[in-house]
Amino acid sequence: MPTTRLAVTAIALLFATAASIARADAPLAATWPGTIRLDVDATDIDHRIFRVREQLPVSPGPLKLLYPEWLPGKHAPRGPIDKLAGLRFSANGQAIAWKRDPLDVYAFELEVPAGVSRLDIAFEFLTPQDGTQGRVIVTRSMLNLQWETVALYPSGVDTRGILVDAGVRLPAGWRFAGALDVAPGQTPNATSADGSVRFAPVPFATLVDSPLYAGRHFERIDLAPGAKTPVFLDLVADEAKNLEAKPEHVRAHRALVEQARKLFGAQHYDHYDFLLALSDELGGIGLEHHRSSENSADPAYFTDWDKQAPGRSLLPHEFTHSWNGKFRRPADLATANFNMPMQGSLLWVYEGQTQYWGHVLSARSGLWSEEQARDALALVAQTYADNRPGFDWRDVQDTTNDPIVAARRPLPYRSWQMSEDYYNAGLLTWLAVDAKLRELSRERRSLDDFARAFFGIDDGRWGVKTYTRADVVAALDAIARFDWDAFLRAHVEAKAAPLDGLAASGWKLAYTDAPSAFQRSVEADRKSIDLSASLGIVVGTKDGRIADVRWNGPAFKAGLGASGTLVAVDSRAFTPERLADAIKAAKGGKAPIELLVRDGDDYRSVRVDYHDGLKYPHLERIPGTPDRLGAILAARR
Repeated sequence: MPTTRLAVTAIALLFATAASIARADAPLAATWPGTIRLDVDATDIDHRIFRVREQLPVSPGPLKLLYPEWLPGKHAPRGPIDKLAGLRFSANGQAIAWKRDPLDVYAFELEVPAGVSRLDIAFEFLTPQDGTQGRVIVTRSMLNLQWETVALYPSGVDTRGILVDAGVRLPAGWRFAGALDVAPGQTPNATSADGSVRFAPVPFATLVDSPLYAGRHFERIDLAPGAKTPVFLDLVADEAKNLEAKPEHVRAHRALVEQARKLFGAQHYDHYDFLLALSDELGGIGLEHHRSSENSADPAYFTDWDKQAPGRSLLPHEFTHSWNGKFRRPADLATANFNMPMQGSLLWVYEGQTQYWGHVLSARSGLWSEEQARDALALVAQTYADNRPGFDWRDVQDTTNDPIVAARRPLPYRSWQMSEDYYNAGLLTWLAVDAKLRELSRERRSLDDFARAFFGIDDGRWGVKTYTRADVVAALDAIARFDWDAFLRAHVEAKAAPLDGLAASGWKLAYTDAPSAFQRSVEADRKSIDLSASLGIVVGTKDGRIADVRWNGPAFKAGLGASGTLVAVDSRAFTPERLADAIKAAKGGKAPIELLVRDGDDYRSVRVDYHDGLKYPHLERIPGTPDRLGAILAARR
């Protein structure tokens, strides 16, 4: 790039940063006068288009409107503004010119003419036609409406003070679910004759936090029968047969609600909806909200229950976020509108402890057996024992920047680059904290006590109560006196994997030559064979595509990169079984494992000098130590 262009670019970036800081620091008005009316036509499932009409009460003069950019739960500026098209502004039937702020492409500026009190806005939200364009949210059988994608809102105002009267028109015969209450006179979860439904007016912040699932095949299951605070599992599916949950499946989901209530001692919602899409066609999702969550699972979630264990920790994770992340929220993630930059310095609490409770509640509810919970933990521990050499240069704290840095794009060498390790390294950190609390208190106190004291306050309140690192340290200290600040720093700011909690819980990582049933289910779901603990590669089971190569692992050192296709093993066509057999045959010997790899139009032979055999992770008890992990996973009575 020429020097002049570099200078211009640098200046533009400087002004963009200044504009961002100005937006973050500028005081916001508490309210916007009047109520915005928002109408979304979601009937065009052939073209997968949402058509939007918005009416905004205004006063004459300059006006700036914003499209939501920084989205809660995504911790990053990912508002899909590239899908907004056909934007028109008008008043009293006359078009009004607009322009986009070149330094803030989510902002639209216009001049409201004299005598105008209502601005009419129209545009289309062009949802992805396939996965190459983004997450698919409309299919022939279902849709996922996220309100932030179909609304503009006035800048300079706290989104809690912008009232919105929202409605949607759905395909005929479809039913829907979400956290919003319908307007008086409307039937919950059902539309009027023309497919429309109107909701009770809510603040814009609440609207954005209340997505909607709708579908041709719909089922609603009561997870808290007779309870004062209702909880529902709302299902949409590609086919009606996928909705058939057995009584024991329902009991496990009901136990999840009960075990969470016993853990936290409070409920921060007036009702809660698990929105769950059983689909191969709708894009995958797991996203938290205060009174609901957006979730997806394999269509066989119920109908092939025994093979679906890995996916059953999603609902416990997202449910936990109602307490950790939505009610109690890190202060640097709690912004007053959706265009102020967020910071994720405490994501190892927000996501890490939520990941921990997601695993624990999966076991306590019976969604997982205790063995499945241990096998899941073994996979996490193995990742950090063998497959994160990136700790040589990064720590967990630095990975809290990854939602912005990497935005969940595919990475060439994740083991070296690392990405969002605050989830599972966070899980291991909180296992260590739990074990330490139990040790310090002679098994009388635990992280359960922290959860109740920190997240279980103000029963029934569903506003936002922020927290800081100092608050976390103080709450832990109130459970058991200790230098918790130093302990947490040693786990999230050290360039080392936080594995000490496993031994402190009475278990150790061990390896055998056969995967657990849980790992086999994970591999079946991902359509890959995971040899990261041995050869240092992950390979597609059907096509031999090399999905991952461990940095400085045996395959990497032999010259194998994270690309291409494995064609043959020891001169025979690749199958997962032949690759496993070759690793077994090489154990204890001297002859390398010979791999034929295709990379583009090139073929090459790679000789891997590895002789330690197959290695699959499992947990084993440490004799003579308290089984704290067993106590952690046991259901509360």
